[in-house]
Amino acid sequence: MALSDLIGNLDGSSSLPKYQQLERAIERAIERGALPKGDALPPERDIATDMQVSRITVRKALDGLVENGLLDRKQGAGTFISGRVEKPFSRLSSFSEDMAGRGWSARSEWVTRAEGIITPEESLNLGLGPGTKVYRFTRIRYADDTPMAIETAIIPAFALPGLDTVKTSLYTALEGTGHRPVRALQRLRAVTFTPKQAKRLGVQDGDPGLFIERRGFLANGTTVEVTQSYYRGDAYDFVAELHA
Repeated sequence: MALSDLIGNLDGSSSLPKYQQLERAIERAIERGALPKGDALPPERDIATDMQVSRITVRKALDGLVENGLLDRKQGAGTFISGRVEKPFSRLSSFSEDMAGRGWSARSEWVTRAEGIITPEESLNLGLGPGTKVYRFTRIRYADDTPMAIETAIIPAFALPGLDTVKTSLYTALEGTGHRPVRALQRLRAVTFTPKQAKRLGVQDGDPGLFIERRGFLANGTTVEVTQSYYRGDAYDFVAELHA
């Protein structure tokens, strides 16, 4: 079976570079189990012919997947699905994609899902004017049956057709409307959990955690996402690769 039968064809009208489209298509195939752990990918030249792209495009896409742990290259044997990802802190991906890369099943428990008018603080963070309609999503994020994070995302209403658009992955919903962020700014700080947060995450009051705030941007610089997440300090690692 050709790889295109499993991941589909690339979108010629998309603004994303073809290597990013190919990389994400393979990620999604791994996430839904179409490319199981241990399976070998076809040779790069065969992928290039099948997907109608250059070998340079294929190599760049596979390099990104290898870097993030989704693929393993074995000298003389080929490229294989590893089923686990070691996620750099700079990697712009959704919680669902991260968990799929680690071989876990992501799910969410909704706390609130509401439509409203932007607040002054949100207006500053999103760069949108007073009176703008926004969607607010607060969820407890699970990896298999372990609560990992409490996540609140604020999305301008122009980016989604409605609240029900978001099922499991916010980024999948945004990608479906052409509003998935292409870059983001993140800041991280250590926190201790309040009693309410601790109860939701199944930890003790005062246990340590990580607070992550992300601002996601479209290619034209428009802010399309502000997400604030509280991660369990005992169950989630962020990795940053540094170069001299």
